[in-house]
Amino acid sequence: MAAIGQRGAVTEAAGFKVEEDIKRLREAMKGTGTDEAALIEVLARRTIAQRQLIKEQYKQQVGKSLADDLDSELSGNFQKVVLGLLMLAPVYDAHELRTSMKGAGTEEAALIDILASRTTEEVKIINLVYKKKHDNSLEDDVCGDTSGMFQRVLVSLLTAGRDEGTAVDPALAVQDAKDIFEAGEARWGTDEVKFLTVLCVRNRNHLLKVFEEYKKVSGRDIEDSIKREMSGSLEEVFLAIVKCLKNKPAFFAERLYKSMKALFVPDPSPDRKTFTITIQCHSPQPLNPYFYIQSSTKNGMQIHQPHSSHRIPPTSQTATRT
Repeated sequence: MAAIGQRGAVTEAAGFKVEEDIKRLREAMKGTGTDEAALIEVLARRTIAQRQLIKEQYKQQVGKSLADDLDSELSGNFQKVVLGLLMLAPVYDAHELRTSMKGAGTEEAALIDILASRTTEEVKIINLVYKKKHDNSLEDDVCGDTSGMFQRVLVSLLTAGRDEGTAVDPALAVQDAKDIFEAGEARWGTDEVKFLTVLCVRNRNHLLKVFEEYKKVSGRDIEDSIKREMSGSLEEVFLAIVKCLKNKPAFFAERLYKSMKALFVPDPSPDRKTFTITIQCHSPQPLNPYFYIQSSTKNGMQIHQPHSSHRIPPTSQTATRT
């Protein structure tokens, strides 16, 4: 169970009894209205593996899908979050990627957050799940909804070809740093392909060395140069790659903070954009946002400052989508 269910700050619930959880979920959905607090208490405090057991046993005992029952009871952002909790990580990623490309326009931020942060093995599994679910390759759909160099970066990430080793070649790191500098700051215009070749292919340890060497060559952090040389979605995807390589929990903490801060910005449009944060990482460093989404009503979310007992202790594992 722990192999798929314990990947972060949420650990297996002590004294876990699936029958009792099913009873609490059914009671929460009985009668008029829904006890959202009870749903949160059960589903948000169980690991992926425990939620899978609940989902399977619910169907056996009730003869109905838990996801279908929750779908009919809930709405808005809260519905999306709760249904997402019932999915396995690669299934959720595939779902979010599909949703980001469905209909008019494309939500580039979702494509960036997922593809720039997943490991080679995770991307391979996402590709398989997506193909099985939608009978079309993820790469084909991405190419149909994006263009230019941004598309080429995403395609490179989708090939899952990054070196996952740990070896660092100091001489190559110096050369890579010089190549990136000469492709950007040192010339008129930018050779984005050189950035792609280095940032999407080399292993993490090697790239951390490249970033050190780049600062020696250019006098700037690599992020600063990316901001100076690029714009739009291309800038965002390269920045996401670099930030995830340096500190993935910090990248998602920033995303989480900005998404919740945006909830308080007045939006005159009738259809308020839904901010979805997908946090799936394996770093042992703690992700400790100071706010968490406790519940929602209709299209809004209530943001609460957690009680001290709810905060992630400094020694905990990184918070992931659990």
